[in-house]
Amino acid sequence: MVSVSTPAVVIAAPASGSGKTTVATGLIGALRRSGSSVAPFKVGPDYIDPGYHGLAAGRPGRNLDTVLVGPDRIGPLYRHGTGGCDIAVVEGVMGLFDGKIDEANSQPSAEGSTAQVASILGSPVVLVIDARGHSQSLAAVLHGFATYDAGVRIGGVILNRVGSARHEQVLRHACDKVGVAVLGVVPRLTELEVPSRHLGLIPAAEHGAAAVAAVDAMSDLIASHVDLGAVRALAASNVSSAAWDPVAEVGEHCDSRPVVAMAGGPAFTFGYAEHRELLTAAGADVQVFDPLHEELPAGTAALVLPGGFPEEHAVDLAANTVLLQQVRDLADGGAPIHAECAGLLYLARSLDGHSMAGVVGVDATFGKRLTLGYREAVAISESSLFDPGVRVTGHEFHRTSLVSADADGCGSAWGWRPWDGGSVREGFVRGGVHASYLHTHPVGQPESIAKFVDAARG
Repeated sequence: MVSVSTPAVVIAAPASGSGKTTVATGLIGALRRSGSSVAPFKVGPDYIDPGYHGLAAGRPGRNLDTVLVGPDRIGPLYRHGTGGCDIAVVEGVMGLFDGKIDEANSQPSAEGSTAQVASILGSPVVLVIDARGHSQSLAAVLHGFATYDAGVRIGGVILNRVGSARHEQVLRHACDKVGVAVLGVVPRLTELEVPSRHLGLIPAAEHGAAAVAAVDAMSDLIASHVDLGAVRALAASNVSSAAWDPVAEVGEHCDSRPVVAMAGGPAFTFGYAEHRELLTAAGADVQVFDPLHEELPAGTAALVLPGGFPEEHAVDLAANTVLLQQVRDLADGGAPIHAECAGLLYLARSLDGHSMAGVVGVDATFGKRLTLGYREAVAISESSLFDPGVRVTGHEFHRTSLVSADADGCGSAWGWRPWDGGSVREGFVRGGVHASYLHTHPVGQPESIAKFVDAARG
């Protein structure tokens, strides 16, 4: 019999930019300070917010993305991530009902939306309202959000960036008109702006001590202006499934444990906690290293290069010539190498004029155009991860681009059709190397992890 699931609140907003991350991170920190063990989650494929959540919670931030892993895995992943916790805080993505753009979807909430995840968890939504510009009409906004999707319950609001005591009074009256509880009122402050760059916040791993200070400030703010008791009383979930089990996904492996090196540090911060867990369950000895300063771990049999911001660290990456040669030698020897986005750039010939590993004969440049969105892709070439014809859902999120989409000696990793009906071939496969801009969630394709570790065994 499965025990009662850990109660949760889902922090959402009518639109992006309302202050969800500040409120969610501060709430996680404030609840932890007050004695709770908090499980932090982020809806969608975002890698940056979970870093701040993890600092606040003292445990890894995790993602819940129905598009990348399927709705059936959300409950099990939630149970897995809430083990030993008293409460969970789930930060939403974009606006409450926003998600994958699909005109054929007849449901009120988009696939991958915060609303869909809240419905699966059976958890109440706390709307963060950016109060700037709002007055009595807030009642109509709340009425619409509360009645739009019958499967979603608005449990209360946190009024953010409130300008004055009179402004608060007017907004509280608007909330009372539609019967929505006010759980907190946060004043308008500018000193809490967390530094950002072209893809959002600067990752906590890069921001160092300043990130810790920012999380502390968010926690102070929320502890002072949000009713934590009311939040605890509101929290709920009704997940009945058993916890996700990485060993069950890939099977037990009792033979040799090959060393799988995983790039980390400031330049490679985009990854999912479950990736390392699946690699370990598949029999790998996962060793994290920092390509800015370190060499490959001794005995490395395979390499994982996740996403991140290599364009911000290109000079230091290029300066570590010993590692670059080690990676070239590893690739030339046929070892499995899994490179996503930042990993692809690291394997390129050059990045903004700085020499990289040269495993893939392409050059990359940073630009102004953001490439963003889910992709329904099919594997084109046999690789250390995927057989030809395997279908996956992935996500692109980058401002860099390749000067050429072709590289000598490489086959294409993926093919897909964009919204305009064209045809795209993307990524590179050469020997054991699989390099692509496409981010995938390993929980959605656990068999690829088992295949990768098997290839590492040789």
